[in-house]
Amino acid sequence: MVKVLTACGNGMGSSMVIKMKVENALRNLGQTDFTVNSCSVGEAKSLASGYDIVIASLHLINELEGRTNGKLIGLDNLMDDKEITEKLSQVL
Repeated sequence: MVKVLTACGNGMGSSMVIKMKVENALRNLGQTDFTVNSCSVGEAKSLASGYDIVIASLHLINELEGRTNGKLIGLDNLMDDKEITEKLSQVL
């Protein structure tokens, strides 16, 4: 089971959009056993250690460094399906 956490500044809109895009990307990459949750970066600081992959905007990712044993993915463009898929494929 791959556990993914998506985070944005306040945990509302952007993290939910990233969550849906990550779920689609994981399916496209052939993953069938995964869970994706979303939250704010503040919440992610305490939750990150429980996840295999943590995804946030590139300008927020530094706030999460050292808080997870898994992989951190910083996104340049939160809406870019290609970027999300490429970066996920590199860490799976």
